Amino acid sequence: MSHSSLIQAIDNEVHVEGVPLTRVAAEHGTPSYVYSKAALVRAYGNFAAAFSQRDTLVCYAAKANSNLAILGLFAKLGAGFDIVSAGELMRVIAAGGDPRKVVFSGVGKRADEMRTALQHNILCFNVESAAELSRLAEVAATMGKRAPVSIRVNPDVDPKTHPYIATGLKENKFGVAFEEARTLYREASSLASIEIVGIDCHIGSQITDIAPFADALEKVLHLVDQLESDGIRLHHIDLGGGIGIRYKDEEPIAIDRYAATLMAGLKGRDVQLIFEPGRSLVGNAGLLLTRVEYIKQGGEKRFAIVDAAMNDLIRPALYDAYHEVVAVASRGKNTAALYDVVGPVCESGDFLARGRMLAIAPGDLIAVLSAGAYGSVMASNYNTRPRPAEIMIDGTNAHLIRVRESVQDLYAHEKLLP
Repeated sequence: MSHSSLIQAIDNEVHVEGVPLTRVAAEHGTPSYVYSKAALVRAYGNFAAAFSQRDTLVCYAAKANSNLAILGLFAKLGAGFDIVSAGELMRVIAAGGDPRKVVFSGVGKRADEMRTALQHNILCFNVESAAELSRLAEVAATMGKRAPVSIRVNPDVDPKTHPYIATGLKENKFGVAFEEARTLYREASSLASIEIVGIDCHIGSQITDIAPFADALEKVLHLVDQLESDGIRLHHIDLGGGIGIRYKDEEPIAIDRYAATLMAGLKGRDVQLIFEPGRSLVGNAGLLLTRVEYIKQGGEKRFAIVDAAMNDLIRPALYDAYHEVVAVASRGKNTAALYDVVGPVCESGDFLARGRMLAIAPGDLIAVLSAGAYGSVMASNYNTRPRPAEIMIDGTNAHLIRVRESVQDLYAHEKLLP
């Protein structure tokens, strides 16, 4: 799914499914995140169908977008969930997700989070260090339980992506070094309160080359064979997520090619597959809708100052990420010019896009595309700015799935000194 398939122009006006974005702005204000239910269903369906010939569990990575409506939709479609906090687990449960289809990733799991996950009988802990394994064994023992684990192995494969979202290299904080994994599995097998169920590998995010996935699988399978010779049999292999999407001119990996490559490598092995896709399911199913407040001619640049800012969508400031920007209603009277699209936050890094040709005027609406992943979930209240509303489009219906915060909400839990 490309970003262009999310929107369509009808009578010179941008629509998501059957709803014009001007109607969304009129009913719910700006800035707002807008998602397409059809795009979410299609993305999940394509992923699940690609692996339908094998026993596969698709665990949506909740960190990409954890709105209850999105989690609930994926739960109804049969998804499991990849979580990185007890908070995400409670969201999954509140949305109707099955905790027995949840894998718990992350390098810093607290003891209380482990207890919560064990109480809810999650499918698996993706253990990321020897220290974590030791703590988990202790917590499970005090509860009279056996904790199901897979060890997240770091295969030292270069995913050729942004360094902030690469996770499978030696210098990254994630996972257990490949050379140490076999020893840690042996240790885990000796612990009475630990049940080994699988192996996990996740090399990064926004990957657009198939080779790193194939290389990682080859290394993981070599370790699986070694473990089998040690008498350690695995129920599942978790190959993580990380398939990239199109933001600009990337050529994402076709899901069928991804599946065919991995299935060929797994031929003859009777083991369940688990995947943890996030961005590839939601990234191009959402956009950020914002209104132009001012047009400003600077010394060398022309700025479109909009009502969304880096606190609403931090990816451009954080990663220098590219998001396509389109005018929502084309008006013949506006002449196209080159703009930096910036927000009102008092930071020079507060930009959503740079150097874009747009035919716009104050009061016009702009859509920032490919904003369904790592958009609303990373939003903050910097400059005491309420986070945006979120709207799910379903055909001709626009459902409010997150109410816009009020300023009073932002300081409701703060106290003046006596």
